[in-house]
Amino acid sequence: MYNRAMRLDPLQRIDDVIWGDVVEKHGVAGRLGASLLRYLYAIARDFFSGQLTLRAMSLVYTTLLSIVPLLAFSFSVLKGLGVHRQMESQLYRFLEPFGDRGVEITDQLIALVNNVNGRALGAASLAFFLYTAVSMVQKIEESFNFVWYVSETRSFARRFTEYVFVMLIGPVIIVIALGMLGSLQNESAVRWLLENQLLGPVFVELGKLMPYAMIVGVFAFLYMFMPNTRVRFSAGLVGGLAGGCMWATLSAVFTSFVVNSGGREAVYASFAIPIATLIWLYLNWLVLLVGAQVAFYFQNPAYLRIGRRDPRLSNSMRERLSLNIMFTVGQAFRDPGRSVKLNALSEQLRIPSVTVAPIAEKLEAAGFLKVTEDEELQPGRDLAGIRLRDVLTVVRDRGETGSHHSPLWDKSVDALGSELDDAVRNTLGDKTLAELLDGAGSAAGGSA
Repeated sequence: MYNRAMRLDPLQRIDDVIWGDVVEKHGVAGRLGASLLRYLYAIARDFFSGQLTLRAMSLVYTTLLSIVPLLAFSFSVLKGLGVHRQMESQLYRFLEPFGDRGVEITDQLIALVNNVNGRALGAASLAFFLYTAVSMVQKIEESFNFVWYVSETRSFARRFTEYVFVMLIGPVIIVIALGMLGSLQNESAVRWLLENQLLGPVFVELGKLMPYAMIVGVFAFLYMFMPNTRVRFSAGLVGGLAGGCMWATLSAVFTSFVVNSGGREAVYASFAIPIATLIWLYLNWLVLLVGAQVAFYFQNPAYLRIGRRDPRLSNSMRERLSLNIMFTVGQAFRDPGRSVKLNALSEQLRIPSVTVAPIAEKLEAAGFLKVTEDEELQPGRDLAGIRLRDVLTVVRDRGETGSHHSPLWDKSVDALGSELDDAVRNTLGDKTLAELLDGAGSAAGGSA
């Protein structure tokens, strides 16, 4: 009966294939294939949950409100340097999938930006323009923080200074990079490579890839800068590569769609281009968020399976986790050169931080842990004063049913539970965390 039920459960079989060793045991190719399946599963699960699509639509709305102020802010800086024309060419490139209509939209957008006159607007309007531009970047940060499970945003002062700095320096860096690429073509060595029959075609093809390399670089920078947490360079680069490849593929597909959908204008009339523009903005934001999700999972592979699902810990896991948290924090406390944070503890245990955090909070509330201003975990009291049975009490005994009445246990069940509690107390006795650490140290010294 059990085997028949297992055979009839296709979801369980799919789960076994993705997370088991069915694919992994086939050498290097099997391990790579299993990793790819797990990433695809996690991305598809997050996509169909609807959160990424909702945030992409929210960013489209914010973009429509802030695109002119944001471009006006950037173009004003570039105009002062006399290099704003190169940024305009990049704007034309971004709307290339619309063909001739893309050129028309870009021309209208640049005309709107040129009409922004500081003297004509006045101080109040300029302040509103600046606020709108900053609010868009803030919206992007909130979306990235959601992807990275970050609950705290930057402070207002830090947010304002960093956002304005990026809006001022970002366009200048892009223009400088474009200028450097253009000047390379005038170098004698580059001209020799272009004229070489063997290396010339290769160099030309590499030159065609440079715009996409810049897109990957911009994506990687956003993935590393925008979330209010530390993102490793490798994770940002992997997310940038994934986002850049998706963006290039999407551009080709969308261009083909625009060219071959001649009946669209007959149905939507003059609304066809605005609707296509909204769809294009939505797809771009969605690609950016999916790439951020790839970067997050690359840095935190422990989340691949659980995602945003509430963890299902057994009682035994809670007990081992609470003891292991205190043991690791005690080890770090004894070593003057070490410190431990929640994320590092999560990586060490190979358990998502969303699972570790509630147990750590309970230990902190009981006085066994304390969190410093630098978010480092330290013992809340002397190690010799922390009894192991008291640590287990935090996850074994403390809790609530949600009712204002005390639970009415059956007498026989309550008696059995008391026997189990006595067995735990008798096993641990008065053994402290310091004694556990001393025993682990002596065992390590003996094995050495």
